[in-house]
Amino acid sequence: MSIDLIERARSGDEAAFEQLVGRYRGEVQIHCYRFLGSLADAEDALQETFAAAWRGLAGFEGRASFRTWLYRIATNHCLNLLRTASRRPAAELPVLDVEAPEPTRRGEVVWLEPYPDVLLADLTDTAAGPEARYETREAVSLAFVTALQLLPPRQRAALILCEVLGFPARQVAEMLDTTDQSVASALKRARATLAREVPKPDQPAPAANSPAEQELLSRLVQAFEDSDVQAIVALMTDDVWVRMPPVPLEYQGRELATRFFDTIAFRHGRRYRLVPTRANGQPAFGVYLRDPLTQVAHAFGLFVITLAGERVSAITRFDSGVFARFGLSRTLAG
Repeated sequence: MSIDLIERARSGDEAAFEQLVGRYRGEVQIHCYRFLGSLADAEDALQETFAAAWRGLAGFEGRASFRTWLYRIATNHCLNLLRTASRRPAAELPVLDVEAPEPTRRGEVVWLEPYPDVLLADLTDTAAGPEARYETREAVSLAFVTALQLLPPRQRAALILCEVLGFPARQVAEMLDTTDQSVASALKRARATLAREVPKPDQPAPAANSPAEQELLSRLVQAFEDSDVQAIVALMTDDVWVRMPPVPLEYQGRELATRFFDTIAFRHGRRYRLVPTRANGQPAFGVYLRDPLTQVAHAFGLFVITLAGERVSAITRFDSGVFARFGLSRTLAG
């Protein structure tokens, strides 16, 4: 880190400050996203972090690196957000013209948003310390981020700082104004939750953009666009999950997935078009609902696909309000 940049920023040079923090923009944003599970909230937290750093730059003593100091500010800002009573009201079930199947369970994490892969393009694992246990992309997967939201704030902070970013426990204790023992205890509990909520799959997902991945996704798209529920379900694992945050209903298994697609997704002869994209290091699709009268297809939702071997192990549907972040249009002609 250039001492000259720090001194120029301290003297009020905003351009120097932007250069100083700009190199960390992407990694601090994804750090906030892991805490909050929302890209919109992460963007707000990033701006607040930089604003606080600008105001507090005179107090930066250089005992730790500027990057570490910035992470401390971001972490504590996210913790303050998590301590507030509720960032959003409880989700309400949508009003449907048919009765939805009884779900397997009601999801605990409903305020979750997808993270566009384009924002991960400049991130590498080189920024993480040697004690990190998760690679950058693994630590942004939907399953991982969802599991993080189940952790109490201090456990979440300990796990992200120690095991994703690789900061030593003693340094994390300083960042959180606590003791080494407290960090170790929080980390132990967080690991237990992650092991339960994110078990290792029996088969790894195909490599991103590999022929195996593309072949499977091509079959999935064809089945969706043909409204062929049996073909869709045939591509799924026996214990597949179908989720749709912020709606808390979650369906597990082929039988329930079949009932859900038959009665909800494809009711009244609905037909769809799918446009590929990527989110959270996973394949995803902008899904458009065809208008039977005009043949114009309107934004319906974003599907993020989790793969295990040659099967689909989860489909998570997000509202179409996220389309703009993925460069997806609101309508398709023809």
